[in-house]
Parts: sequence; structure tokens; C-alpha cells
Amino acid sequence: MKRSRPLSHDPALYRRAVRDAFRKLNPRVLARNPVMFVVGAGSLLTTAAFLHDLALNGWSSHAAFGGQISLWLWATVLFANFAEALAEGRGKAQADTLRNARRDTPALRLRDGGATEEVSASALLPDDLVVVEAGRMIPADGTVVEGAAAVDESAITGESAPVVRESGGDRSAVTGGTTVLSDRLVIRVTQEPGKSFLDRMIALVEGAERQKTPNEIALNILLAGLTIVFLLAVVTLKPFALFHDVNLGVVVLVALLVCLIPTTIGGLLAAIGIAGMDRLLRRNVLAMSGRAVEAAGDVDVLLLDKTGTITLGNRMAADFVPLTGVDRAELVHAALLASSGDETPEGRSIVDLARQQGGDAELAARGVITRIPFTAQTRMSGIDLPGEQLRKGATDAVLAWADGLAGLAGLDGLDGLDGLDGPGVSGPDVASRREEAHRQADAIASRGGTPLVVASSVAGVLGVIHLKDVVKPGMRDRFERIRAMGIRTVMITGDNRLTAQAIAAEAGVDDYLAEAKPEDKLHLIVDLQKGGRLVAMSGDGTNDAPALAQSDVGLVMNTGTRAAREAGNMIDLDSDPTKLIEIVEIGKQLLITRGALTTFSVSNDVAKYFAIIPALFAASLPQLGALDVMRLSSPESAVLSAVIFNALIIVALIPLALRGVRYRPRGTAHALRTNLLVYGLGGLVAPFVGIKCIDLLITALGLV
Repeated sequence: MKRSRPLSHDPALYRRAVRDAFRKLNPRVLARNPVMFVVGAGSLLTTAAFLHDLALNGWSSHAAFGGQISLWLWATVLFANFAEALAEGRGKAQADTLRNARRDTPALRLRDGGATEEVSASALLPDDLVVVEAGRMIPADGTVVEGAAAVDESAITGESAPVVRESGGDRSAVTGGTTVLSDRLVIRVTQEPGKSFLDRMIALVEGAERQKTPNEIALNILLAGLTIVFLLAVVTLKPFALFHDVNLGVVVLVALLVCLIPTTIGGLLAAIGIAGMDRLLRRNVLAMSGRAVEAAGDVDVLLLDKTGTITLGNRMAADFVPLTGVDRAELVHAALLASSGDETPEGRSIVDLARQQGGDAELAARGVITRIPFTAQTRMSGIDLPGEQLRKGATDAVLAWADGLAGLAGLDGLDGLDGLDGPGVSGPDVASRREEAHRQADAIASRGGTPLVVASSVAGVLGVIHLKDVVKPGMRDRFERIRAMGIRTVMITGDNRLTAQAIAAEAGVDDYLAEAKPEDKLHLIVDLQKGGRLVAMSGDGTNDAPALAQSDVGLVMNTGTRAAREAGNMIDLDSDPTKLIEIVEIGKQLLITRGALTTFSVSNDVAKYFAIIPALFAASLPQLGALDVMRLSSPESAVLSAVIFNALIIVALIPLALRGVRYRPRGTAHALRTNLLVYGLGGLVAPFVGIKCIDLLITALGLV
């Protein structure tokens, strides 16, 4: 269960945001937001005008009006600062949690000969070996080279349940600041001094306030342009007002400018972007840049690994299928021996199933043996015994190995080689055995399984092992949701084409890439990007690094290799590849939230024209009376009501900016209609209702 406190239940976060809102009044900070910088400058002008009026004429209704305008203009700036500070505060709270985990802990470094010495964690160098016992904190990022233990990673991921870290496989990466709960680990240090993963996380989380996406920068430029346009428009109103005998002082002009420029979206824009990154962080995904979050919202192709993402992961041995004339017990025994040196999960499952079916791996009486481990290059494992060699692996690899032995057996002068002159290798049934093995393998693959062929240098091809991989529950529904977003899904797997086709059909993906090598993934991404597509993929291995670096959104597992972490632009602390789907939804939510509030803000400004302009000029230009649909009490009440509404609407929209507009998979046209109807029409109606209510209230209270 995630350890998190809801925002509404954390008073300290609000207190910190209030303090930061006042600190952000610094002109150098305000200058990063052109709209709010103009509002801040206007607040200074109206305050100066109020104090000047107060000094010359004392307290009067005119001075009171100027004071109230100044107060609400400052409130507008502070409310916008508060929204940004509140969004930043959640990231800073997470950084504080991470900082508590970053302590200069003592480390037991292994010396030559097996002795240990206690040193400071800051003294560790790459490739140092350290011993971590139960109850001690892991002093640095590294890889487990010996042992297996339960590790508490809650300080990093927020997940209270411990995880198992062990040597070999994909669960060997450990992070400094986590705690070993049981057993003992020997860890090879991979981090450079002062550059731990935890240090990078803290820097990234604390730097969230400085992250701006390209679209956010473009929108800032647009808002600055609109501000300049309205500034020129307001300046030209002064001579227009003098011509019609309307007295527009500095206070009214500034109030008019603030109400007409897009202050709502200007005040909330930074908070929207930071909140988007924070939503990722609360799902234990660390974005290296705001650009990555934004790109996730525009992704239209998802590349997903089959194993562990679409399927449950480790393929398990389900059955042994002997060929014609081969005794089942012989196949089971050979499969057991050939897998005895295979430390992959698949190899272990074959050994377990063979033992359950009576297989015996006793080799003490067989003399000198050599175990052949599985490698990605050979794609098979096996064992060499006196007088016999056994291999188990991919269909084409094992059959090629058997063909090679048959060729050697037929060469002159090689008939006396041990294990190469058996009847299974050079007998007349070699071709039929080979053909039957292909048929059995194709049958297993067509059902979504993975076939592994077993062969002997003496008896030839013996049969096929059926490895079964299960599609995760609910994946088809997930892919339907993704398809509704207009995103194409591509499954990537090293399996053969028939297996890939069966799994793809069962899971409901749009396409697949079978027998994929690292360069195949990279070429696929490059080809898609040349076609104008934005691509996201997940990975954790060094072989994934080129594709992760090339993709627009590269999600790296926390358990991944260092090369993969450096290549990607997002890190999933939970190491859950399916989270890529959630990341895309969060990115889209960020984009539609920004679009919705921009629409609302522009519609607000249109409505304010009807509140202020007719009230100011109706007396001298009776024709404008037709536009005075609000029938506000007085010009002063109209201006003050509009300024108050302008400030309060920012407060009202802060929860929406931080939470985000709810995203539903649907077409672009439908989303645009919803945006215009809900936020366009809503932004148009809300000021009419809000300003009129405020006008009635302040008139009743005698504030104008």
C-alpha cells in the first residue's frame, strides 16, 4: 500500500505555500511569468496612487476605492503565487522524504582475502564490493553479485512491502538509501562519488518548479503577446475617455488592464505543469524533464515488450512433447540434464517440471561433465557428458546444432569422435525427425506458447518443450482504451512470428515485431518518427538503451541497468512496464487541463468586457447601454466587482489545476466540443453570475 497523505490533510503544506507565495513577490521571480509581472507592476502603481491620494486628500470614498483595488490586485498576484507554490510544495515534500534517506552511512568494504573494513559511504568508488547485512542501509547504488535478501525500498518508492533483490537476472540493481531486511548481500558499487540515483532524484524533484515544456513556453509567449496588445488598448482608452469627458485615472486603467489580460491562465499555468509532473511522481514515476511529460500526451505509438508487460513474465514449462519413437521418460531426462546449467527462470521451470515427472539429474557416476549455460548469442543451453552431448533451446538454434553434428559425423576420419556417430545423428530418420520437430514447434507457437527443442548427439532430436506465457488479465480492455485515444500499440518480442502472432491476437495489440534484436527496435522507432509519429517505449536492459534514447518517451525500470537509466527520460521506481499506459493518460490529462483552463480564461475576458466597458462609458455614450446586460450599480462597483472576481476565480480553479481535468479516451472532435461547451460556455457565463453577485454584495455593504 502506498504511503501517502492526501493534500487536503496536510496543513504544513498550505503553511509552506503561503510563505512561498510572499517570497515569490520578488520581481526577479515574477519576471518569469509575464502576465503576473504586469499585474504586480500594476499593483505597485495603484498602491502608489492610493498612498498619494491619501496623503493629499485624506481618507475619502475615492481613496477607499483605490485602496480596495490595490488590495485585490495584490491578492491576485498572491493567489497565483500560492497556486504555483502549492504545486511545488508537494514535490519539495517528496524531496524532503528522499533527503532523509540520503545519509552518509557506514559501509563494510570487502578487501582482498575476504576481510572487511568499515568506511564512509562517501569514500566508496565504482567497482568496490560492499557487504550489507540484515538491518543495515545500502550505502550506494550498485548491483548484487552474491546472495538474495528482502529490501525495504519505501524511502525511494513509497511502497511499504519489501522486494527481493538477488544476484543475476533483472532484480539485481539496488539503490543507496534502501535497507536490507533479511539475509546478506554482496554489492558491487556502480555510482560515482556524489552522483547517486538518490541525489539525482532529489535534484529533479526540487527542480520541478523550473521545468517548462515547449508548449508551456509557447503559451507563455502567446500570453505575453496578448498582454502587450491589451496594454496598448488600455493606453489608447485614455485619450478616448478624455474626448468623451470620462475621467479614467491610473487606478481604473490598471484595474481594466488586469481584468482584460489573461490573468486566470497566466496565474495557473505554472501550477498546471508542475502538478502534471507531480501526478507522475505520486505514481512513482520520475520525469527527467517537463518535455517528457508533454511528449507523453502527444504519443501516438506505444512499443511494449511482450514478456512482463503484456504477459505475466517468466515463461513456465507446461509440457514435454516427445517425437515419434522417443520414450517420454528419455525426453524428460534429457531436458532436465540440458537445463541443469540454465539459470534463467525458464530453465529453472523446466528442471522443476522434469523432476515432478520423475526426471533424475544424478550425474555423480557419469564422470567429467561440462554444463553449457544459456546465452543470448547461442540461444540454447546444455551439458557435455562422456560420450554424449545434450542441447535444449530455440528451434532453429538446436536444429542447426544437430545438423552441424550430422555434417561432422559424415566427414572422413571423424567417425571415431565421441557422441558424433550415434544412429540418431546420421541415420535415415534425421530428416523426418527434423520435420516433425518443426511441426510440433509450430503447433505450440500457434497456441501462443514458446517451443524449445531438445536434441542429443547420440539419439538426435528427441522432442519439444512447451513453455507457456499467460497474457495479463485486463490487457485487452486496456488496449481498447488506448485505441480509443488514437494510439497504435506494437508488441515487441524475441519470440518467433507464430508465437508473437498468437499473443498479439489474444492481447488485442494492433501490431507486433517478432524475433526483435536491439537494432530492430531502433530501426522501427526511427521509421515511425520519420513518418511523423511520436513513440513511447519501456525497457530495462542495456540492449534497450539505443531505442530508449531514440524514443520520444523512454520509460526505464528502476531495476534496469545503468545504461538504460541514462538513456531514458522517465524512471519507474516500481519497475512496472504497464505503467507506460498510465503515463500517456497523465500526459494527455496535462494537455487537456491546460487547454481547458486557457479556454475558460479567454471566455472570462470576453465576459468582463460587458461588465466594465459599458459601465464606464454608458453615461457619455448612451448607445453602449444596450451592452450593459448586468445592470451593475455604478462604474466604481463594476470595476471593483470585476477585479474581485478576477482574483477569486484563480482560487476557485486551483483544485482543478492541481487535480487536472478528468481524461476520457475519445476522439479529438468530441474532446473539442466538450471543451468549448463546458469551459468555453462556462467561462462565458461564470463572470456574469459572479460579478453581478459581488456587485450586489459590495453595494449592500457600502464598500463603493
